Amino acid sequence: MKILDARTLLHYYATGITPAMVAQKVGVGSQYALANRDSNGNYFDGGKTYSVTIPADPPAKDYWSFVVYDTQTRSLLETDQKLAGVDSNQPTVEANEDGSFTIWFAPEAPEGKEGNWIQTMPGKSWSTVLRLYGPLDPWFDRSWRPGEIELVE
Repeated sequence: MKILDARTLLHYYATGITPAMVAQKVGVGSQYALANRDSNGNYFDGGKTYSVTIPADPPAKDYWSFVVYDTQTRSLLETDQKLAGVDSNQPTVEANEDGSFTIWFAPEAPEGKEGNWIQTMPGKSWSTVLRLYGPLDPWFDRSWRPGEIELVE
């Protein structure tokens, strides 16, 4: 059943898929991990604060990104923030001391975490996609995986 749920969720996002979206080619194209629930299985609430830790050495030859979507429209979530996501090319994204990255999803940036923050909106549900551009072997062999998105409040 989980495979059917995953396919349905991907189809909802993409409205259709091409073989390139699911091809497993090391160092080429992109791979996607979708989430609409926290580590406790609850749907994301735009009025709450969540965080996720990306372990050191994300397996992306080119770069990685998180983008937030409106669950009703499948469009980027409209907020006051300039972007609806963060990516490893942004100079404001800061690694933790161990090389991991903690990304925050919240209506307001946690103090000192503005560069790793994606704004959400109270009263709006949301979902997110982790994208790896130029995915590497640890993604495909599952020796690397992102942390769970945790409710902070």
